[in-house]
Parts: sequence; structure tokens; C-alpha cells
Amino acid sequence: MIAARFSFRGPAMKVKVTSEIAGQVWKVVASVGDALAEDDVIIILESMKMEIPILAPRAGELATLHVSEEDMISEDQAIAEMEVP
Repeated sequence: MIAARFSFRGPAMKVKVTSEIAGQVWKVVASVGDALAEDDVIIILESMKMEIPILAPRAGELATLHVSEEDMISEDQAIAEMEVP
């Protein structure tokens, strides 16, 4: 007898990752295609001489990254998109 295992996953849903504060991208930690757990660091912002991590809101794959190191970003700007199951 041959056992087969099937896992049905519906289409992935895209989730926008936004910044809650304005600042400069100090370091890009994650790369497109990385599998991220909830609360993994995607980028680190520098704002008012503080380093502020921007975290993955849910587990999934980093689909796109809209910023690079040293970019200035504004509050509520989209910085990335994730594909989540």
C-alpha cells in the first residue's frame, strides 16, 4: 500500500508591511524570498538617534521589499509585502 500525503493550501494572501514612524533605513535584515516567522525583523530604522526594528506582522515569505539602506521613509509608508498562507 502506498500512502500519499496531500496538503492543500489556498492562494497566498499578500500583506503590506508599513512603517509606524518616519526615519532612515539603517539596515535591511531580510531578503526577498526569505521565510519569516511572526515578529522577525525585516528592516531597522534610525529615527531620533534610536534604532527601531520593523517586524513581520505574520509568518510568511517576503515577496517584495520597497526600500534600501539609507532611504528616508515616511510614517505609514509601505516598506514590503509578504505572502502569507
